[in-house]
Amino acid sequence: MEVQQRIGRQRIKHIVDSYLLTGSGELAPFNAYLDDLLTQYPHGLIELALVETLVKNWLNVPMQKGIPFLEKAHERLKQWQLEPAPARSLHHQLTPSQFSQITGLDAQVTLSSLDCPATPVTQTASD
Repeated sequence: MEVQQRIGRQRIKHIVDSYLLTGSGELAPFNAYLDDLLTQYPHGLIELALVETLVKNWLNVPMQKGIPFLEKAHERLKQWQLEPAPARSLHHQLTPSQFSQITGLDAQVTLSSLDCPATPVTQTASD
């Protein structure tokens, strides 16, 4: 796995861990689902989908977590994949500042991934 992929995975893990998104008792299935998403979508888009899903669900008490949370984020990714790149960037609801405040991460890394098409990520045999 190359350095950029490792950094992308670390950033996603940071978001998941910060908000305890794995839920209770679903660690292995959650991680398997997340790994599957990581092979299908650019890391930046996954970050954005997680954060936008998180924001949409904050007012739901208790907030949905675990596999149901990932399914909602995955639906968002599927929607974006069907949109042309210029339209995709218009639908995001978070400013870079809001993204950074929520995640504690540099938003530019994530938002720069919106400029490239949402194509599957290929992994090398060394993963």
